[in-house]
Formats: sequence, C-alpha cells, structure tokens
Amino acid sequence: MSDRLLERVQRRTAANSNDELELQGEDDLGCFGWLRGVRDRAIMLELRKKDGHALAIGYSWIERVELVPDEGITLHLPGRTVRIRGSRMNAEIRPTVRLFDGIIRHRVPWIREADRAELMQSGDGEVAVERIEWDK
Repeated sequence: MSDRLLERVQRRTAANSNDELELQGEDDLGCFGWLRGVRDRAIMLELRKKDGHALAIGYSWIERVELVPDEGITLHLPGRTVRIRGSRMNAEIRPTVRLFDGIIRHRVPWIREADRAELMQSGDGEVAVERIEWDK
C-alpha cells in the first residue's frame, strides 16, 4: 500500500514540475522575446542586427528608456546610445505584453531587426523593428 502511495506522489510531483517548466521560459514574438515567468527578469538585453552583428547590454547599465511613437525607442547608457527604430513599439501584442513596457520591466531578453519580407508582412498590431543602431 505504501509503495502505491509513493508512486502516486512521484507521478503527481513529476506532472507538476512539467507544468511549471511550461509556464517558465521565453516566447518568441517576432521581433523580440518575452520572458513568461511572472517573476522572471532578464539580466542582459541582446540586440541582434540582420547582418549577424549582436550587442548585449546589461539592464543595470540602462539609465533611461525613451519612447517616441513615430521614431522608436532610445536606450541611454553611460557613454552610449542605442536606437531601436520601427513602428508600433508600444502596441499591445497580447494582454499586458508591450515591447516598451517589457524593456522597462526587464522582461525582454532580446530584440532583433526584421528582414524586408517580415516588414512587408507585418500586420497592424505587430511590432516591426526596422533598424537597431548604437554608438561605437
């Protein structure tokens, strides 16, 4: 009897841990990633260009984040400025998921430039990152 009880508890524990793993992780939302876990926070923000060049910056180094609706998002760091150009930078992708809000809450682990085909196919509600620029 105790062996069966132990087996049931082990099965239930394994099922619960699988459910927790599914809740954690990262969603790919096209031009940016989103951390699923409610308490998850990214340590760094990876910026990916179309040509393969990438830059990772520590969230702790970001002094301020500026959103200009018609232009994009500007990240101000000590001695460096990063500009993320595109459209719909604060559009709600799904409930409570917005790129600008995600950056200021450290929920975005990466942002990438979209290629020409993706930009042409992007819908009205989708974020489109046309260009990422940073000072050398």
